[in-house]
Amino acid sequence: MSTGTSLIGRIVAVSIRHSLLVLVAALALTAAAVVYMARNFAMTAETSQLISPTLDWRKRGIEFDKAFPQLQGLTMIVVDGVTPELADDGARRLAAALRQQPDLFHNVRQPDGGRFFERNGLLLLSINDVRSLTDALITVQPLLSALASDPSLVGVMKMLNVVLNGIRDGNAKLLDIEPQLTALSSTFEKAVAGEPAYFSWRTLVTNNAVVPRDTRRLILVQPEMDYSQLRPGQRASDAIRAAARSLGLDPAHGVTVRLTGQVPLADEEFGSLADDAGLITAAMAAALLGILWLAVRSTRITIAILVTTLIGLLMTAAIGLLAVGRFNLISVAFIPLFVGLGVDFSIQFSVRSLAERLVRPNLAAALVATGTAIGKALALSAAAIGAGFFAFLPTSYLGVAELGTIAGLGMIVAFALTIVLLPAFLVLVRAPQAGMKEVGFTMLAPVDDFVRRHRRAVLLGAFLAGIAACALLPLLRFDFNPLNLKSPKVESMATLRDLRHDPDWSLDTINVLAPSLADAAPLARRLAALPEVSRVVSLNTFLPEQQKEKLVLIGDAVDAVAPVLDVEPAKPATDAELQQRLGSTATALRQAAAHSPDAAAAASARRLADVLDRLRAATPEVRAAAASAVVTPLEIMLDQVRAELTARPISIENLPHELIADWTAVDARARLLVLPKDDRDNAALRRFAQAVQSVAPDATGWPISTAASGASIVHAFLQAGAYSFLAIVALLAAVLRRARDVVLTMLPVVLSGLLTFGTCAALDLPLNFTNIIALPLLFGVGVAFNIYFVLAWRAGETAMLQSSLMRAVVFSALTTATAFGALWLSSHPGTASMGRLLMISLAWELLVT
Repeated sequence: MSTGTSLIGRIVAVSIRHSLLVLVAALALTAAAVVYMARNFAMTAETSQLISPTLDWRKRGIEFDKAFPQLQGLTMIVVDGVTPELADDGARRLAAALRQQPDLFHNVRQPDGGRFFERNGLLLLSINDVRSLTDALITVQPLLSALASDPSLVGVMKMLNVVLNGIRDGNAKLLDIEPQLTALSSTFEKAVAGEPAYFSWRTLVTNNAVVPRDTRRLILVQPEMDYSQLRPGQRASDAIRAAARSLGLDPAHGVTVRLTGQVPLADEEFGSLADDAGLITAAMAAALLGILWLAVRSTRITIAILVTTLIGLLMTAAIGLLAVGRFNLISVAFIPLFVGLGVDFSIQFSVRSLAERLVRPNLAAALVATGTAIGKALALSAAAIGAGFFAFLPTSYLGVAELGTIAGLGMIVAFALTIVLLPAFLVLVRAPQAGMKEVGFTMLAPVDDFVRRHRRAVLLGAFLAGIAACALLPLLRFDFNPLNLKSPKVESMATLRDLRHDPDWSLDTINVLAPSLADAAPLARRLAALPEVSRVVSLNTFLPEQQKEKLVLIGDAVDAVAPVLDVEPAKPATDAELQQRLGSTATALRQAAAHSPDAAAAASARRLADVLDRLRAATPEVRAAAASAVVTPLEIMLDQVRAELTARPISIENLPHELIADWTAVDARARLLVLPKDDRDNAALRRFAQAVQSVAPDATGWPISTAASGASIVHAFLQAGAYSFLAIVALLAAVLRRARDVVLTMLPVVLSGLLTFGTCAALDLPLNFTNIIALPLLFGVGVAFNIYFVLAWRAGETAMLQSSLMRAVVFSALTTATAFGALWLSSHPGTASMGRLLMISLAWELLVT
């Protein structure tokens, strides 16, 4: 018996002799830990703080953030309308409402709307588009005159009668207005049927098919963030939704408001995790309780293990908070790490004490013998695992470095409680003698014999399995895109996927800083020439080409259209006058249909006449609904046309200050926004990022940062893996003092790791930002298991699979695997991937060990 094990045996003896005092002291320390956490708890959900700011790509990102702080931490509000008018009006009213809440929103911007775009939107179009639109306005000038003088349903009927009179006089054909007749018929039929009805005048004026860019508007807001909360932007998001409801911006009124962007994506990820928390927690608790009981066959011992683990968890949380100062999204993973490994220590001690009870005169003697027998193995395991965790400290992945600090300290706590509190607790609860004749697995005797007789074949099989796993390693991939780990069911992700099909908007953009606006133009041309780039936007984009020619065309439209729009609207008609006008218009439609040579146009005219008759016979409420469907967008369209006809020459001097600030830093550096031509998958984004960086090496943005952060995280884990491997080997060499024993301890860990990665490669299960956090737990469990067996072998144990140690290892692995394998049940893809990796790795570790 060595000095170390004798010392641990004596510690156990003192603990059980003063068991009540030990329990009281533990409870007092736990209470102090809870009070400390309540007063000093701090947690950050800011993902940008998880990776060291000293890396080059992080420096570039931080520099850009400082130059354009208003572009960071954004919520993107996507306003979709059934018609362009509803989208425009909804975005304008919602933006105005949010500007009234400066305590929640630092700034509110409409990148495709607002006074500047309403007035100068035509100038930003191509010369051909401006010509087409102004020609269309001049063509429909008589109709605009009728509508502007009476913007009501009666006015719409008057306008229609004017057109029908022209058709009767031979100035037009019924076929020319067939689309308008069909659109009005569909709208009025829905109104008569009591269904939501919508109508677009802009679509009829331009005579173009509606595409998503016509009916979609965006608002960018920078919400106030509360990083002490798990969902820092939730309060602001709730305020946006409340404002939309109060303004009637909902599907019932033809408008859909959705949120996406940096803030909602992060917040809703935690919400999706919470959705399955009840199921996963219940599965974990059931697995933990059930398998613990099967391991020790005693409710009292099970309770002792659970209480010891809970006390250790609270103490570790307080100590970690004291050491690090706060928790982050990664470091909170110390909870499953501590539970998995802490439970292992407790199971090892408890199962061995059951075996000792079979040959010792009483419980106290059995507990002391247990401490003496496995104390050294537990101490060495805790030290080796702790060293593995502390190896993360020098890495650039700050999130995991803080996790390593807390988890490493937790191993000290877990070991101390296993040899001090757990024995005292077992004495206090009067742990019963084993309810089984043999604590080990005697049924595995044939396997023990087989392994002993065919050890060379077993070793050869392990070697070949390792070679096969190595051959599969080139197929192992790391999914660097964190969006693939988010639930596709949440609003922010569904909206983001929808935007990816919209060529005008994408989060997969790259920002480039040019020394000045003059330097931005040639750089933009070089970037736009790249095959991976769809377009490049800068402040120069808002300085239109051919302004003089466009203003001449707009001036022609002003001469023809502006006077008819600047009129005093007629007094509202009575419902009786509306009914009369509906009837006369229906008659005129049927007369036009009777003289039309085009069968389709005649059918459309008769269809509208029929629905006007039904509308005339309906209730006043139905007529009011029909009027609202056409009059509301009419008023919006007339206001938009009035604004567009006030366009003036655009120069840098008269651009809005807010627009200039978004594209030019205070030090005159100019921002270029580069949009991808293809962002369907990680490979496309990587090509896009590499192409842009070939022209602008200092570029930054989502595609660059995600790829770089993935590389940084992989490098951090490789670096920490090397450090921890060397530290553990050095520790084992110092304690075991036999090279062969060190090799016997580490080779199974390496083999189980290779088999885990090989299985992931074969099944195409990539590593990612989430499941890679499970690797420290898997490494720690593997090291612990092998230390137990090597020390047992050195102590003279030969029938390994029949021993109490095997029982403890099996049930420890099952407890960890089933408890944390319950993460597989999560609907959150990242969490589920962690559960899969845990199950696969623990299965290999148990088999290899």
